Amino acid sequence: MSDSMIEHSVARVFADNVDKSVLHAVEGGAFADRLWNLVTDSGFHVAVASEASGGIGQTWGAAYPILRGLGYWQVPLPLAETMIGACLLSAAGIELPEGPIALIEQGHDSQLTLQGSAGARTLHGTAKRVAWARHSPTAVVSLAGGGLALVDLREPGTSKATARPNHARIPSDDLQFEGARLLAHAEASMTGLELPVWTLGAMARSAMMVGALEWLLEQSVQYANDRVQFGRPIGKNQAIQQQLALMAGDVAAARVAATVAANDAASPAQADVRRTAFSAAVAKSRVGEAATRGTSIAHQVHGAIGFTHEHLLHFATRRVWTWREEFGADSWWAERLGRAAISARSEAFWPALTDRHYQGGLI
Repeated sequence: MSDSMIEHSVARVFADNVDKSVLHAVEGGAFADRLWNLVTDSGFHVAVASEASGGIGQTWGAAYPILRGLGYWQVPLPLAETMIGACLLSAAGIELPEGPIALIEQGHDSQLTLQGSAGARTLHGTAKRVAWARHSPTAVVSLAGGGLALVDLREPGTSKATARPNHARIPSDDLQFEGARLLAHAEASMTGLELPVWTLGAMARSAMMVGALEWLLEQSVQYANDRVQFGRPIGKNQAIQQQLALMAGDVAAARVAATVAANDAASPAQADVRRTAFSAAVAKSRVGEAATRGTSIAHQVHGAIGFTHEHLLHFATRRVWTWREEFGADSWWAERLGRAAISARSEAFWPALTDRHYQGGLI
């Protein structure tokens, strides 16, 4: 499937089927079953899984329009999580499960232990702020030792979800595991990629934020041209023009960072992981900065109407604020980049930038 075909399919599915009624229903606690069926019928959820495992076998770069579309149309589905889960399971040779997949990185917002012997292992402990956990039959757990586990979230008495909706009013639940059964376990996921869930999650959230920021920029420019005050559009005001220009520059830089991260992200079809973490860290840092300024400018341009519940603006800004914090905030990834640069010392700094990886560093 070509990039243009994916982009066309994404626009057709999301533009025609995501509206305010769907957004309100999901924020009220429902799951968008019809929309999920359309997405799975299109194969979006297995776009990056290998063909041998039943996927489409695309790279993350080719699948970028899907992630970007999730943000642009504010799609209320666990699609990015399921794409990442399917990618990791496929790379580990584990059969893909049915339904949405939640994501957990051991040691990051979680305190988890495995108990039992091979073939009969169970999961114990807690995981906080797991997106879409209540709607996911399974979860992919990236283990601290480099392994990967597929966990059953539906077996009675072994896992409990406590509702914790986030700023976007999307499910982000705390999970308590008391002997949850492992449906599958692999000793390694993607060889050489530390924190695969966290890293691919940061890459995905960066692309999603770019999509939402592009939508916010379009809406802000349109509103500035349409809103007339004192006899002329407010977009004629030089101060507003300057703010929109600043936002446009931020969005352009964020788009480049997110696109590079997607192209560098490891997948079953692209096994070289050297650049994956570096580019994901850069993207999450740069897009996070753009998100902070861009959402502020969008609300300033729209004025009071942008804060009303009836206006569509808040659906995008609340998602951007939520995604900015998930899978490591921009400050967390910036610190990680800084530590890698210090560890590599000055002679490795320029080679690391040009080749987008630190040899033997923390990234």
